[in-house]
Amino acid sequence: MPPTTPEKRAALCRVWALAFALLVCATSVNGCPHKCSCSGSHVDCQGLGLKTVPKGIPRNAERLDLNKNNITRITKVDFSGLKNLRILRLNRNKLQFLPELLFQSNPKLGRLDLSENQIQAVPRKAFRGITGVKNLQLDSNHISCIEDGAFRALRDLEILTLNNNNITLIPLSSFNHMPKLRTLRLHSNNLHCDCQLSWLSDWLRARRGLAPFTQCMAPAHMRGLNVPDVQKKDFVCNAQTESRTCAPQVTVCPPSCSCNNNIVDCRRKGLTEIPVNLPEGIVEIDLSKNQISDIAADAFSGLPNVNGSLHFRLLNANKINCLRVNAFQDLQNLNLLSLYDNKLQTISKGLFTPLRSIKTLHLAQNPFMCDCHLKWLADYLFDNPIETSGARCSHPRRLANKRISQVKGKKFRCTGREYFEDYRSRLSGECFQDLVCPEKCRCEGTVMYNITYMCKLFKKLNLSNNKLKDIREGAFDGAGGVLELLLTGNKLTALQGRVFRGLSGLKTLMLRSNQISCIDNSTFTGLSSVRLLSLYDNRISSIAPGSFSTLHSLSTINLLSNPYVCDCHLAWLGQWLKKTRVVSGNPRCQKPAFLKEIPIQDVATPDFTCDGAEDNGCLPASGCPDVCTCSDGVVRCSNRGLHSLPKGIPKDTTELILSYNQIRCIPVHAFDGLKSLRLLTLHGNDLSTIPEGAFNHLSSLSHLALGANPLYCNCDLRWLSQWVKAGFKEPGIARCTGPPDMADRLLLTTPLNRFQCKGPVDINLMSKCAPCLSAPCQNNGTCVSSAAGSYHCTCPYGFKGQACEIPINACISFPCSNGGTCHIHPGHEDHFSCACPPGFEGQHCEINPDDCEDNDCENNSTCIDGINNYTCVCPPNYTGDLCDEVTDPCLPGFDPCQHDSKCLRVGRGYRCECLPGYVGQHCEQDYNDCLENKCQHGAECVDAVNGYTCVCKEGFSGLFCENPPPMILLQTSPCDQSDCRNGAQCLVVAGEPICRCMPGFYGSKCDKMATVHFLGRDGYVELPAAKLRPTAHISLQVATDKDNGILLYKEDHDPLAIELYQGHIRLIYDIANYPPTTVYSVESVNDGLFHTVELLIQNHSLSLVVDNSTNKSLGKLARQPSVDHNTQCSHGQCVPKGQSYSCQCNEGYQGQFCNRRQEPPACRGVRCGRGECRVSERGEPFCHCQPGFTGPTCDTEITCQGEMVREQLKRHQPLRTCTSTSKIPRMDCSRSCQASPGVCCSVTKTRRRKVVFRCTDGTSYSEEMETALECGCSKCPL
Repeated sequence: MPPTTPEKRAALCRVWALAFALLVCATSVNGCPHKCSCSGSHVDCQGLGLKTVPKGIPRNAERLDLNKNNITRITKVDFSGLKNLRILRLNRNKLQFLPELLFQSNPKLGRLDLSENQIQAVPRKAFRGITGVKNLQLDSNHISCIEDGAFRALRDLEILTLNNNNITLIPLSSFNHMPKLRTLRLHSNNLHCDCQLSWLSDWLRARRGLAPFTQCMAPAHMRGLNVPDVQKKDFVCNAQTESRTCAPQVTVCPPSCSCNNNIVDCRRKGLTEIPVNLPEGIVEIDLSKNQISDIAADAFSGLPNVNGSLHFRLLNANKINCLRVNAFQDLQNLNLLSLYDNKLQTISKGLFTPLRSIKTLHLAQNPFMCDCHLKWLADYLFDNPIETSGARCSHPRRLANKRISQVKGKKFRCTGREYFEDYRSRLSGECFQDLVCPEKCRCEGTVMYNITYMCKLFKKLNLSNNKLKDIREGAFDGAGGVLELLLTGNKLTALQGRVFRGLSGLKTLMLRSNQISCIDNSTFTGLSSVRLLSLYDNRISSIAPGSFSTLHSLSTINLLSNPYVCDCHLAWLGQWLKKTRVVSGNPRCQKPAFLKEIPIQDVATPDFTCDGAEDNGCLPASGCPDVCTCSDGVVRCSNRGLHSLPKGIPKDTTELILSYNQIRCIPVHAFDGLKSLRLLTLHGNDLSTIPEGAFNHLSSLSHLALGANPLYCNCDLRWLSQWVKAGFKEPGIARCTGPPDMADRLLLTTPLNRFQCKGPVDINLMSKCAPCLSAPCQNNGTCVSSAAGSYHCTCPYGFKGQACEIPINACISFPCSNGGTCHIHPGHEDHFSCACPPGFEGQHCEINPDDCEDNDCENNSTCIDGINNYTCVCPPNYTGDLCDEVTDPCLPGFDPCQHDSKCLRVGRGYRCECLPGYVGQHCEQDYNDCLENKCQHGAECVDAVNGYTCVCKEGFSGLFCENPPPMILLQTSPCDQSDCRNGAQCLVVAGEPICRCMPGFYGSKCDKMATVHFLGRDGYVELPAAKLRPTAHISLQVATDKDNGILLYKEDHDPLAIELYQGHIRLIYDIANYPPTTVYSVESVNDGLFHTVELLIQNHSLSLVVDNSTNKSLGKLARQPSVDHNTQCSHGQCVPKGQSYSCQCNEGYQGQFCNRRQEPPACRGVRCGRGECRVSERGEPFCHCQPGFTGPTCDTEITCQGEMVREQLKRHQPLRTCTSTSKIPRMDCSRSCQASPGVCCSVTKTRRRKVVFRCTDGTSYSEEMETALECGCSKCPL
């Protein structure tokens, strides 16, 4: 190699370091995919979070594990070339679609696991080409469609799982071409058992036990029936049943894009790859301005029939650095392709060959390397001038910025050896990054060979902060010139063998911040020149004896920040650190606990002990465990009374027999490394559960014996059932013993959905592998368990023993309870006495005497004993320490207020709001209303509740005895022969007897009732309709506190009603027709005071008046309201007349309906202005005036109007004075009437209202009283 400048040498060093970092992980053409692990023909990529199938899978792979990832899409290109593939696991991913002819390149495939994905359909040609497959698992997907013939080519199939899907229909004869089928899982689907599925019943009935638990889910009357048990005649289709077929779901628009009019728009979506499942028929797809760096080989496969005007503006402004030669192979109709503004340095020859219809090509703004590999592009563009964006060269410098289409072909040339160019040309279409390969080296993709000569050029090799996991022996052969090797910040876990062979001149070796767990005694062999060795910040727990004996020049070794276990295996290191003069940084022990943080060189040799349970992975494994016998890879440990797995099982064991022991627990990593194990027998032990992943490393296992174990089959063991079902490694002997609903069920055949966790698990079961759960350590000892199911107790000060159960002295265990003080008897450390605190007694202060034996709790409260006291638990409405206080004195049963008065809470007290007539703190006194009475003429006042009664002396009458007795008449008085009724008085006026009627009666003999008064509830009076008139006036005085009720009801062919409705008056007419005519009062009348309600019937209209308010009229009605039950004749009899009738009037009436009064003969010539003429009993005419008028001819208007007065009322009572809380309005009738003598201006209308009085002693009460509302002229009282 000719000499180079320092700059070139430094640049070359960086390139070499990058290639070398890749070299130490891949040293052959059949390398291992990134992040995966490879062992022989087994490629393990499970649980790595992969979204696509990784590239670079070795061609000799026989087993490929891709389960537990996030793969959403697979193509036939992913597995092309894997002709030896026998086992493929794709379960537990996110697959939705299965392309046809997917596994056509894998003829030897024998086991395919696609379970636990999101697959929706099984296409007809999905499994073509794998005719030798024996195990196909499709369970736990979303399959709703199986195309006819999907399994037809699988003649060697033995196991097929389709359970836990959405299958409703299975095509006829789907399983007829599988003569070797022995296991079929169809349960937990939505099978619709109609005539189209009848074949399946016959087929399963002839193969009993092949597909257990296959049940109908529809129709409803067949739900839950086993399909083989249903007779063929019961599979019925009705006339409405349509022939059900299915086809795989047509692809839809990618989720991150928008699709419209056959255009797919994916611009600025942050995409890193071409979206899957592009819809057919698209004419344009735009994927510009994303983060796409790579295009899968089959990204556009399946689009050969797209429209001829398809535009792919898909790749401009992305980060694409490579295009596979077959990337556009299915786009024969593409006419525009834009690769503008990407990272392309070269393009494989033949890339554009499939684009037969291409018309426009954009390649500008790419850093093209215009060497011999790009010559074809210049020729292509010269022959096909379709590149319109002006693509230019970026390198080499001599061609920089020149348009590719204008550069002559001879200027596209390469330098270097022929084989180098050959490899670049051969691999240019495989998307390996085309790095500059060092001279004298051979590069294939990311692997570099023949680098030994370069090791002489460099003194320092820095491979820090990469992701190196392993360095293979011989990687540094020929690197004798390297003085410094830096491997800091990688992921190295072990340094097996002579990995540093060839570094004979190395002075400094830095291995800081890795994951190294142990050092082998051959690791540093040959590094006699190393002076500085750093193992700082690793996971080293043990170092094999003699590991540093070959480091003759060592002066400094950094062993700090490692979790050293100072047991018998590390005793040599303590001695070595004491004797050597090497600077070590004083490393410290981390385990066991009693040596934690003690410098290793300060630990006494006897303290480096082992109890036989340690497993030192850095020491050579013994040939056979102590309690077992070994022969030709077979380890026999049965009937040895083992409680845990033996230590030191050889890694090359092929058969491990552990039956008939008492093994209770299997650690999750117990079988790690036993990759050759084919048979594992755990029969007849005490295993209740096995942790998930315990068998992950047993890649060769074919037989597992788990029978006669008390397996507890809850959700924690579901994985084992699934694992057993997947590989059928367990022959169907292992049975469950719990929970109760799983007892005696086979692990192999029980459906996974039955493995459920319901409620807490018995602590005895859980403590098998976690003994500390049962809290075996006493006296606050700390329990530490091991993975094998054993434990030990770390005792606190003052205790000892296996369970910390032995106290050092009598008081160390705190025998005195409840805060008692322990005292040791002098000279007797095993005797003690307790000084108890107040409230406790007994030898250990364990007794709390009952303080409730003598308590003061009141009002039937409950006494609860405490510590040196007691608590009273009060009954409802009592409080206080002794329950002697009432919480709410107004509650029913505690209310002190009497006579139906109202109890009101005031702060923490109360007061009584008395009903009218009662006073006192508790309204217990009936107030003597006679103290202020109006009884006249010496009448006796008799007190009553809220009122009084005047007992008149003989001859006097009236409410207040205000009416004097009549004149004492001689026996010759005209009243001797009078017939005054209803308590009326007979008076002689002008020599004639006249009856003075009591209120409410009228007539010459006071025998006619004018007013009805109801005091009780549900009272009523019935009025005969014949007595009413077409012009009527009905007045009601109503006092109530109710919201609803009936005041008046007329029942006939056009009924009407006056009702109390929600506190207001409602007038309803023509109730029989809907809706009736209705009017409401504005005033509210349910305040307990008296209100006047008037009904006026006049001139074909109804009016409602409440308390002299404005009339509420129903308006002009269609017909005159009838007041007769049978006819409209007001004062006469109805006489039928053909289809009609006529009225025969009573004496004194005339008109069609007898509704007009005939003028009496005596009234002829008499004029009554505002009234009507009537004839007295004597036969004399007189004028009966309308209200508000008076005089002989009713022409004089009454001037007595009254004056409204508002004033507070006062009541003077013994020891107090009460005043109304508001001013009470009343009408003062003090004016005179301009009429004939004997007529006075007096109250003509009153209203009862409730008045609230507040007294000087703080109490209050209410009283009902009459107040004047109207004044008028009326006959003066005698």
